[in-house]
Parts: sequence; C-alpha cells; structure tokens
Amino acid sequence: MDTRVEEIKALLKKYNQEHLLNHYDKLDEHHKKELLDEIENIDFDLVKSLYEKTKKVENDSENVITPINYLDKYKLNEKYKYYENIGKKAIKEGKLAAVTMAGGQGTRLRT
Repeated sequence: MDTRVEEIKALLKKYNQEHLLNHYDKLDEHHKKELLDEIENIDFDLVKSLYEKTKKVENDSENVITPINYLDKYKLNEKYKYYENIGKKAIKEGKLAAVTMAGGQGTRLRT
C-alpha cells in the first residue's frame, strides 16, 4: 500500500491538496483504505476547472437586467385621468390588469 500512498501524495501535491492526508497516520487500516479510495475517486481536473469558472465574469446578454419603461403618476398631469378612465373601463368589462409599484422610503399602496 506504500506505493499507492506515494502515488496519491504525488497527485495531491499536483493539485495543492496535500492536507487531505494530514491525519492519515492516525487512522486504522480500514479507514486508511477508505480515505485513499475516496481520494482516488475525486476528479481533480473537473474540480479545478469548475473553480476557475467561478472567477470568470461572463457577459451574457440574456442575463443583463435593464430598466423598463415606466410612467410617473405625478408627471402625467392631464393624461393621468385618461389612463385612469381606461383602467376603470377595463375593470368594469371584467378584464385583467396588473400594476407594479416601486419606490423609495415612504412608498404606500393607495386605493
């Protein structure tokens, strides 16, 4: 088993993971074998490539958040009544409507 341990130590050194064997000498034979089996089953190249991908910033145009067009109720002036009447008419006709409101501190929903 010494050859196996040396091969695994070399593998761990290649990936800077030698600490995985820090307490190897304190284990009984069964647990030593179990630990070596587990280490051999690690795909270090895959782990390394996944880790490297976490460092990259991807500019994916599908994931870019951009503001949508909006209407500021207080800047509508005379158009406010026009849009309000359209909404009331739609509600009376049983149509659906969705309103999204967002704002800073003190924003309240009003009926």
